[in-house]
Formats: sequence, structure tokens, C-alpha cells
Amino acid sequence: MTLISVENLTIRYGANTVLRGVDLTVEASEIVTVVGPNGSGKTSLLKAIIGAIRPAAGKITRDHGLRIGYVPQRLHIDPTLPITVERFMRLLDRVDRSACAAALETAGVPDLLKRQMSELSGGQFQRVLLARALIGNPDILLLDEATQGLDQQGSASFYLQIEAVRRESGCAVLMISHELHVVMSASDRVICLNGHVCCEGSPAVVASAPEYRALFGTGTGGALALYRHEHDHDHNQDYASNAGNTEAAE
Repeated sequence: MTLISVENLTIRYGANTVLRGVDLTVEASEIVTVVGPNGSGKTSLLKAIIGAIRPAAGKITRDHGLRIGYVPQRLHIDPTLPITVERFMRLLDRVDRSACAAALETAGVPDLLKRQMSELSGGQFQRVLLARALIGNPDILLLDEATQGLDQQGSASFYLQIEAVRRESGCAVLMISHELHVVMSASDRVICLNGHVCCEGSPAVVASAPEYRALFGTGTGGALALYRHEHDHDHNQDYASNAGNTEAAE
């Protein structure tokens, strides 16, 4: 079942066209990742999908009654503000403590309910944002570079949790990221964006596409399975040998 369909989408800011002729779909229960260089239109695409900006042309169709959970790129909270995780999660909706606790459990941080937001590490903060998005049992999660600012291990842990959430809840995921070495391995399908759709398909297909390699080089090819299986040492060694190329490509 198609949850979101984007057809011939064009987005402009004044005279500047940031996206043109973009087509994509997200099916139930799949993880789709959009990758692309800075300025490629990734965040603009997500904003159009959630209705935050109006396209210049094209059509976006959402399944009737679609429940969307959104994890932003960043969220600033004044560190002097005394607010607990529970209070933060209940700011916008009338949800009870049990719902908050269940969402935190699903996000992998069940012990944070009474903690102050200002005391959280970067990884814990992002897990709380994920838990907040999970309240209401969304049909699809939208993540806009949700691990920005986390180290590589923190990012990997977060995306493993996303896989677990999909596995347990069956929700679809549309992720936007520049972390090729982590995100590609966690995806069912990858869309490479640079003002338009350059290529799309399985991670292996996209990684070998000339359009993808023209943007990012070949360094991520050995890293596609990194963090997919912790016991897969061969892939981890591939990543170690290619890490320098990957960093340069990003």
C-alpha cells in the first residue's frame, strides 16, 4: 500500500529552483532514505511532504487518515528551562504517563521519564524526540537528518533503533541524511537527490550507479553493510579500509 506519493514536484524559493520534477513513493513498512549533497533539496522535499511549504508545481498524495511522526533535524531547548522528559512529551497533546513511558520504551530509553531535558546527552535527546514522534502510533516516521551532531557510534545506534521500531510497529520510515556509511545499510530503498532524482533503488544498486559515484565517489561501496549485523567483521574491515574515501566523499 502506498502511503505517500510525490509526482513531478518542483520547489522554488524566489527565482531559485531547488527541486524539479521529483517523483517518489513510500510504501507501507519500508525504510526509504534520501541522500544527497548539501543544497540538494532534501529538507525542502520533507517540508513539502509534511505541508510546511507549498510546491511551485507537482502533486503530493497522502493515504487517507495517514498518521505521521516527525523527528526534526534539531530542536533547541534553553538549558536553564526546568522541564522533565515527561513534561516535554506532553506539551502538545493530551497524553498520559503510560503512553509516554511506552513510547520511551519503544525508542530504547525507558528510564528517562523523570530526567531533566537539560541533563540528556545528544543521543538521549534524539531518542526522546523519536519517542515523541512515536506517540499516536504513526503509520510513517519522517526523519530530517535526525542524528546531526552525534558521533558515528551514536548515529549507528540511533538507526539500529529505527530498524527495531519498524520491525516491532510495522511503520514506514522516510529518512533524510548525509551519513552514507550508516544510513544506506539500514534502508530498503535509497533515493539519490541533487535538485532532481539522480538514481534510486536498493542500496547496492544506488552505490554502483554512475550518478551516485559522480556525487560521492566509490568510498561508501564497502560500507553498505556496516552496523547491519554486528558479527559481520568482513564488512567492518571493508569500511575501515574505505573510511578515508568515505569522509572525503561526504
